[in-house]
Amino acid sequence: METAIPLAFTASWAAGINPYLLVLLMGILGRVSDWAVPEAFERTDVLAVFAVLAVIDTVADKVMWLDSGWDAVNTVIRPIAGAVVATLIAAPTVDIPTAVVAAGGGAVALLTHVAKATTRLAVNTSPEPASNIAVSVGEDVAVAAVVAVAVVNPWLAAAIAVILLVAASTVAILLAKVARRALRRVRTVTSPAP
Repeated sequence: METAIPLAFTASWAAGINPYLLVLLMGILGRVSDWAVPEAFERTDVLAVFAVLAVIDTVADKVMWLDSGWDAVNTVIRPIAGAVVATLIAAPTVDIPTAVVAAGGGAVALLTHVAKATTRLAVNTSPEPASNIAVSVGEDVAVAAVVAVAVVNPWLAAAIAVILLVAASTVAILLAKVARRALRRVRTVTSPAP
């Protein structure tokens, strides 16, 4: 349980960005190393499903405006994934401390998701696709890097995830005004003329 809390936090942060890549990476790392991951993640069928979902996420996340729609769908999925992964990491049986970790995992994943979705909506206001692709690749690299660090040092990974969550939340708050303008513009374009 000593490393369960930082691992659960790190995994919840990663689930808020890309739960499919998180589960895929954890499953692969569980198979090729002695890193203890939830056994279900190492199953071939789970790896295959999450590989397909990771590819879908990778493609959807790179296409301007499609990524915001994908984020809208994932507003429910990412926090639940964060809670489930945190629970599976904390303990195979659910008790009060595990339930608290699960609730915290869901909250961390939701905060991370809101920061990501707000930032991506603001990035989508840029007319060129390069910034959208760059931000998406940066998110994928961050998830992979933090999960890799978690294998070696869960506490360091959790500290990095905290820093990235605070930074992303700060950027999202600063860009929220841009995102609100973008939504107003979309509503104006899509609303029928009087």
